[in-house]
Parts: sequence; structure tokens; C-alpha cells
Amino acid sequence: MRHRLALFLIATLVVAPVLAQHEAELDKANNDVADTASLQRGARYYVNYCLGCHSAQYVRYNQLGEGLQLSEDQLLGNLMFTSELPFDTMSIALDPEDAARWFGTAPPDLSLIARSRGTDYVYTFLRRFYVDDSSPTGVDNTVLEDTAMPHVLWELQGIQEAVYEADPEHEGEERMVLELTTPGLLSEEEYNEVVRDIVNFLDYIGEPMQLERRSLGIRVIAFLLVLLLISYMLKKEIWKDVE
Repeated sequence: MRHRLALFLIATLVVAPVLAQHEAELDKANNDVADTASLQRGARYYVNYCLGCHSAQYVRYNQLGEGLQLSEDQLLGNLMFTSELPFDTMSIALDPEDAARWFGTAPPDLSLIARSRGTDYVYTFLRRFYVDDSSPTGVDNTVLEDTAMPHVLWELQGIQEAVYEADPEHEGEERMVLELTTPGLLSEEEYNEVVRDIVNFLDYIGEPMQLERRSLGIRVIAFLLVLLLISYMLKKEIWKDVE
């Protein structure tokens, strides 16, 4: 038993640094689901750039419009391009078998991607595409190696290439950095804001009730604190003669 434990500890010490070395560092999304304007922009970007391949099958248009404070006319004119009725879900016409044949795998539904992967992951992923001639799509990603997803936002961000330079933290080793070789329509700051809006939207649809849940949690905690104070004062009053 002791020998097995020792081998396990040795394997952990050896493998852990290797995994940490290959794990991509994630940038902070710093998104805010309370920002309705950001959510509206994110919904528009999602419909224009993502919904062609990625469904959000757990989201209904009418509920989305209500949550994003959009009128029915705004909903129909700006978001509903793949559906006919307001109570339809955000589904797509792309056949999964065709998608698997074209991309190697069917694009996943993104209803819960922000909850399963985290907002920082999605934010970093959408900003870390780079040119890779060996890839079928012509690009790869530092966050998800060998990704089958093309860089659908390349026109906005531009084209990045991988450049290798000396790693200041590890002597004798190199690290890969991304260099923007062909500028896009947006500056780096503007593109980051677009990505943050998309991430904000994905965070919202993953749990539309989160703002209400947080508000309810604050009220419950405030009630418990008041109850604690009353209970303490009542205890002091009851036991004052005993003391």
C-alpha cells in the first residue's frame, strides 16, 4: 500500500508541471450580465456570426426578447432570421451529419457553454485564433488545440500568426505569442469589447435568472442578519436576571 501511495505521489509531481505547462492561461472576461445594452449587442453578434452553426436550443426568442427588454418588432427585425414564430427556440438548419463531414465534428449547442467552460475560457478562445496551414480550416487556437472551428470573426479581429520567442520564465525554452499581421476592421480594444458582449450574452442565456437569484440571495442574507440581531437581543433580555 505504501509503495502504491509513493508511486502515485511521484506520478503526480511529474505529470502536474507538464499539464500546467500546456494549459493555456485564460484572460479575464470581466463581463456584466446586468448590462442590458451589452446583452443586446451580444445577441446581435451571436445571431450574425454564430447562429449559422451553433444553436441555442434551450432559449426561446420571446423569453429572450423579454429579458433583453426588446419589443416584438425589434425581436423580429434584428434577431429572428432562422425562425418564424416568437416562441420558437434558437435552432439551426445545419444537419449534424453534414456538419460532422465538413468540420470533423458537429458544432455544439452553446446554450450552456459559458456555464460549462466558464466565461474566461470563451473570452480567451475567441481572441486566440492564429494561422495554421496544416489545419483544414486554415487556423488553430491556443486555448483549444486542433479546433475544428474556423475563425468566423477574422474580418473584425484581423489575422494573427504564431511567433516563437525566448521564454523569460524558463531559460532555454521558447514560448508562442500571437502577432497581428493583418489588421481587421476593429482595433484590439474594439474587438475585445465585441467578444465581451458575445460572452456576456452566452453567460446570460446559460442562466437567465441569475440576477434575480443574486438579488434574492442578498435579501435572504439581510433577513437572516436582522433575525440574528433580534434573537441576540431577545436572548440578552431573557437571560439578564440569570447573569
